[in-house]
Amino acid sequence: MRYRHDPEGGTAPVDPAPGERMLGSWVCWDVGRRFGVLLDALAMADQVGKGDKPFAPWDSEGFAVAFEPDGVTIASNFGDPDSTVYPVDAVRAALEDYWAFLVALPEREGQRRFRPDLAEWEADLLQWEQTWQLRHPYRGRLGIPLEGPA
Repeated sequence: MRYRHDPEGGTAPVDPAPGERMLGSWVCWDVGRRFGVLLDALAMADQVGKGDKPFAPWDSEGFAVAFEPDGVTIASNFGDPDSTVYPVDAVRAALEDYWAFLVALPEREGQRRFRPDLAEWEADLLQWEQTWQLRHPYRGRLGIPLEGPA
């Protein structure tokens, strides 16, 4: 899936394929530009892709999302009453594309409290691992280093 950055700082899917509208909406509006939330989604997709349960349920105000080994169900909590079930591989691919898209964007302005010496995604990776007391399963993929930063 391709994404674009809008002038107000948000993101949007670019010409989503038929049936991918709900997936693109969830990625852009629920995950948004928050690397920590994207790291949650990537880890959950990785876990259910291996047949495991996700480390935690998805928590959101805007979308009801259920990660299961047989698919990821996404429903908007506002407006569209329908839910859509996506294959785990399709969700994982959309999230991986979104990671590459976000990492390529310029850093957002503003002062960060946690590890301002690092790129935002690196700081959020360390914070994610500290919060969940887990090594992120995407270490060694998508340009995420196997080790570090310290």
